[in-house]
Amino acid sequence: MISTGVAGWMAARKLHYGWVVAATTFLTMLATAGAMGSAGVMIQPLHQEFGWDIADISTAMAVRLVLFGLLGPFAAAFMNHFGVRQVVSTALGMIIFGIVTSFFMTEVWQLLLLWGVVIGVGTGMTALVLGATVAARWFSKRRGLVIGLMTASNATGQLVFLPVLAALTEAYGWRTALTLTVAVLATTFVLVLLLMRDHPSDVGLPAYGETTVNKAPKQDHKLLATLLSPLITLKSVSGNPVFWVLFGTFFVCGLSTNGLIQTHWISICGDFGMAAVTAAGTLAVIGIFDFIGTIFAGWLSDRYDNRILLFWFYGLRGLSLIYLSFSGFSTLELSVFAIFYGLDWVATVPPTVKLAAESFGREKAGLVFGWIFTGHQLGAATAAFGAGWFKSDYDTYMPALQIAGVMCMLAAVSVMLLRKPASPAPLSQPA
Repeated sequence: MISTGVAGWMAARKLHYGWVVAATTFLTMLATAGAMGSAGVMIQPLHQEFGWDIADISTAMAVRLVLFGLLGPFAAAFMNHFGVRQVVSTALGMIIFGIVTSFFMTEVWQLLLLWGVVIGVGTGMTALVLGATVAARWFSKRRGLVIGLMTASNATGQLVFLPVLAALTEAYGWRTALTLTVAVLATTFVLVLLLMRDHPSDVGLPAYGETTVNKAPKQDHKLLATLLSPLITLKSVSGNPVFWVLFGTFFVCGLSTNGLIQTHWISICGDFGMAAVTAAGTLAVIGIFDFIGTIFAGWLSDRYDNRILLFWFYGLRGLSLIYLSFSGFSTLELSVFAIFYGLDWVATVPPTVKLAAESFGREKAGLVFGWIFTGHQLGAATAAFGAGWFKSDYDTYMPALQIAGVMCMLAAVSVMLLRKPASPAPLSQPA
């Protein structure tokens, strides 16, 4: 394989092939996150072309977000059973198929099937658990940096594609815009086939930072046991109040970010006479500051009480959403919001991962966080549907912004009910 030759060439120059795998994973998460975010430019064009109700369109997008979250715990199990390369390439194929087929849809149920189910499952298989799995397998040193970069790529990818997609949609239509997304996904698909490997031992290397080549664990051929492992983990932690606090606060995280702002932002700004391209540009600014804020949040989470960090992150996010709902959406007001809110977009992820590791231990932390992430996407789906309902029935998005802001305040208070862990543990790897 090409990967074996590249790994040997790099090793001769004292470069580790893990960075190639990390870069391929980064691009994969960026591309699939871009596919997730591209739904934001489709709401108004679909409404205008087919006359579909915004609430119906939002329902399909909500299903996509639910499946995106529910697949998280099972994605880890699938990667353990089938291998990262096979799972990721299959997921990319599903997303490409869903988008291309949607070019020919004429009924709402087809939108629900393609963008809700097919793309929801495909993107769910390449969510945050992919980055955590690659970081754990390929890196002993620099693992925290790699996880931070992967998290940032997932969130930022949902935003940075939007200005280009919005411009193409306005000039040539939504199908042409999504053709660009398909091209990026197809390029990523080829790179995954050529460069992705499941374990460092596949190319005869130790993990980065280690000196011993460890053989890949034997494949567990009991698929049923693999599929049941996330459910067994959920049952074992369901009686622990810490799990439900983290699940509930992450529900609010999804409610106040990609379900609301990412999905409906262009429509929200359109109510104030703002062009789609301009609104998407504001989302790109949020994405840029999110990249900075997420990495900085990871740095802070290694040094300070993560409960206090979450208190401030949720509280300040709530204030920013309430501020936005009462603003006049002027250029200055939106600029202040984009910078302030962008720094906090997914800053909650590193402290939440740390608290899960400290509360449930290294072995369970990966799958437990997968279920906590499910809460995030259930919240996102609630906001995607709820905001669309407010717009359809009351012709305004402002109540949705205000409710999300208040929920963030409640999340900030609830996280302080957690006891401080007795002895902090290092950032976890997937179970």
